[in-house]
Amino acid sequence: MDDDEEEREFSKSIVYGFFEQAEGTFKKMELSLAKGDLAQLSSLGHFLKGSSATLGLTKVKDSCEKIQHFGAHKDESGTVEVPEDAECLNRIKEIIASLKVEYAE
Repeated sequence: MDDDEEEREFSKSIVYGFFEQAEGTFKKMELSLAKGDLAQLSSLGHFLKGSSATLGLTKVKDSCEKIQHFGAHKDESGTVEVPEDAECLNRIKEIIASLKVEYAE
């Protein structure tokens, strides 16, 4: 096996690992959304944001950042307080739906 092939195998393992991680995180997001657990949604958004940023998946990263912010009762930019749980949960629900489309692309 030459160096290029070793590097490709290593890169493939990172990408496949991300896909597995993302699928698991999406499931946890759905469960947290059903429970109305904004703190957990913020944490999951932060977690997946970092992984997607590492791979250069900008759209996914941006959506995850919005989930992180709404989970912390902030607007999508993270600068304005959003006091209502229901509003934050509704926005996260919309973002998760878009995120799944972005992820599939």
